[in-house]
Amino acid sequence: MKEEYETGRSRIAQTVEGISRFKGILDSIAKKIGKDSPTISDWQAYTPSTGPEQRVQMIVTRQLQTGMSYSSLVTDGIDAPLKHYQDELAYHYNITYDPRSIVGDNYNDASQKYYGNADVTGPDALHGTHVAGIVAAVRHNGVGIDGIADDVQIMVLRVVPDGDERDKDVANGIRYAADHGAKVINMSFGKGWPKNKAAVDEAVKYAMSKDVLLIHAAGNDGKDLDDSTNGNFPNPYYADGSGSADAWITVGASGPDDDSTLVASFSNYGKKNVDVFAPGVQIYSSIPGSKYTYESGTSMASPVVTGLAALIREYYPKLKAAQVKQIIIQSVVKPSHIVMVDQGKRKVNMSDISVSGGVVNVYQALQAAATFKR
Repeated sequence: MKEEYETGRSRIAQTVEGISRFKGILDSIAKKIGKDSPTISDWQAYTPSTGPEQRVQMIVTRQLQTGMSYSSLVTDGIDAPLKHYQDELAYHYNITYDPRSIVGDNYNDASQKYYGNADVTGPDALHGTHVAGIVAAVRHNGVGIDGIADDVQIMVLRVVPDGDERDKDVANGIRYAADHGAKVINMSFGKGWPKNKAAVDEAVKYAMSKDVLLIHAAGNDGKDLDDSTNGNFPNPYYADGSGSADAWITVGASGPDDDSTLVASFSNYGKKNVDVFAPGVQIYSSIPGSKYTYESGTSMASPVVTGLAALIREYYPKLKAAQVKQIIIQSVVKPSHIVMVDQGKRKVNMSDISVSGGVVNVYQALQAAATFKR
């Protein structure tokens, strides 16, 4: 874990240094040109005085030739990524940072249940809002998008900060949802290392006792989860050796084209550890401020399956959570062609990288639910 941490922190630090150096040169050239927003003609007319200036001029000119504005280049292409990686250094890769004073608990005491606050927005609610819209955006109102499920309620529980989720919070989030009527729990989060898996496992067992279906994103590392060195937590396997959750679905991300690129290049996979694939590339959904945008990730694929599960459970409420899982897995569309994994380096069949061997299909799933023998 320490080796992975140090490697990651070094990589992020180098990225911050590189972007900062690029931004410094770009700002210097703009100052020499004498304009806040130099045009493509200004950049082409500029005579670089150093090799780095020449490289920056070439990159900026190439981007402006695509039709991108200079302000967008600076804001979206430089400032936003720089802040993202600076935040990773400040929080994600800063092991001395401790935000629990905000939450108001002792993180190491997994028995604590009553802490936190009612602020589900936090510093940035984009990810959760996008995920929720995929499941439940109002249908047929001509605004934005249509969610997959047509008559559901979202229970907003924020358990993930800016960075990896903490096991205690995940455990309590699952318990709270199970206690307050949730029939499907979407978990568009994940991490490579567990701290207190026992607490999460007990919460998962509790959810199973309440007939709750848990749906989890497979992760975006492009790795085989059947390889024990590639962790993706939480997972359905109980650390005490007592088995696994029978109402748990792990979801990989598929792309829009029915060809060798069907599996998203970033998606984790696994013949034993990824159940199904669902659309997760450039998914259009809601974000805060009554706006909409495209996002990609298994975080987007998971709520597609959550929406499907909600549809089945609302139309066929007598079906148990484990039966809904069975229906979803058995009703997938199974492509006959090969797909590429490992960043396009390896050719496989879908049956070699998932339990179901295919991509979820709402129509086929509802047909299967209607005729399911209980």
